Amino acid sequence: MASRGNRARSQPVDNTISYVQCDGLAAMKIVKHCHEESLNNMEVAQGALLGLVVDDRLEITNCFPFPKSDEIDEEEYQLNMMRRLRRVNVDHFHVGWYQSADVGNFLSSTLLESQYHYQTSIEESVVMIYDTQKSARGFLTLKAYRLTPQAIAMYKERDFTPEALRNLKVGYENLFIEIPIVIKNSALCNIMMSELTEMVPEEEGTHFLDLGTASVLENHLRCMMDRVDELNHEATKFNKYQQAAIRQEQEKHRMLAKHAQENAARIAKGEMAVPEDEVNKLFRPIPVPTRLNPMIVSGQINTYAQHISQFCSQSLAKLYMTQALQNAKESKQ
Repeated sequence: MASRGNRARSQPVDNTISYVQCDGLAAMKIVKHCHEESLNNMEVAQGALLGLVVDDRLEITNCFPFPKSDEIDEEEYQLNMMRRLRRVNVDHFHVGWYQSADVGNFLSSTLLESQYHYQTSIEESVVMIYDTQKSARGFLTLKAYRLTPQAIAMYKERDFTPEALRNLKVGYENLFIEIPIVIKNSALCNIMMSELTEMVPEEEGTHFLDLGTASVLENHLRCMMDRVDELNHEATKFNKYQQAAIRQEQEKHRMLAKHAQENAARIAKGEMAVPEDEVNKLFRPIPVPTRLNPMIVSGQINTYAQHISQFCSQSLAKLYMTQALQNAKESKQ
């Protein structure tokens, strides 16, 4: 772990954006769109983020969803939306995009590819991830991410072999960097929210002690098992490649040794030696399987493991609290 920490400190750091300031209206639009998509057709919700860059702060002031119909040209649709927003004096600069996620697991090759194109065309762009399931349980989960310089270099070279990833020092731990988010509301909105908090009756808090957590934990474990099976399949595929490469190399050495003996016999007879290129042509290099998908799956497993650890810690705390309450109740009786 210490060597990994030293390695991380020696890598270049992206200091373009220090934090993201998101207006409450834009955040509510993202929440509304993501929940509507998850309730209607369980599809991933995506949209564009609009705003501007002030010093090292990225301000997100508006957003709009991407069209779902294949008949609509997505690029033309975005240009028309930004053009119309500019006419009504609304921030229309494209500064990133947002996407919904399921239990915090957003890492995929499609998201990496999309963010690479965004970040290379718009340097300050971010991707905001909204977790619908965790937010529905009372934990607002809205996070902003940017690709690290190592991940951008990896996609720029388009070489996902083990050697290339090792040279770039890229792993699932340093694909993304999380950018802090600050939600900003107007003064009038803050006054209204203060008045609403006084109007809402106080909760007894019993729903926070809900112990029916088996279904959530089961869902996390099932997803984690699927990812582990997929990673095992990728590992088997890579092991087969290594075995095939070793067999080919052994066969090549055997053929070269035989060829050297034949050439020695030819030279002894006064004949011309046959070049080794004829032997090399017989052995074509075996294509190396890409390591991008295993790296993404490893990141997904790590995300699920962190969620399970956090979830189990909260569940154990609830159990100890209920045990203390039960003991107190029994002592009174």
